Amino acid sequence: QVQLVESGGGLVQPGGSLRLSCAASGSIFSYATVAWYRQAPGKQRELVASLSSGGNTNYTDSVKGRFTISRDNAKNTVYLQMNSLKPEDTAIYYCNLKWYVNYYWGQGTQVTVSS
Repeated sequence: QVQLVESGGGLVQPGGSLRLSCAASGSIFSYATVAWYRQAPGKQRELVASLSSGGNTNYTDSVKGRFTISRDNAKNTVYLQMNSLKPEDTAIYYCNLKWYVNYYWGQGTQVTVSS
């Protein structure tokens, strides 16, 4: 069983930065694909960024050049560095871990971008 715990959300002004962290339990972290999703009010959950065990990254177009996903396998932790934040980035951000056909989710952390 894998548990994911996110942290680092909060309120930030437009143009500001935040770093989200997600700590995972268990022993499969380094072999899994990790990702961040987000869900804004009234919208479907969308993939923000993913990072495979081999280091391949994928970003949704709206965050390219502003967000960076990274991982520290020694700490079983995945990060999302978010720069140049915009009001449209406001959402609940969820950490995700994919291991074969199994998907694990964190509880989510709120990010609000507002002046």
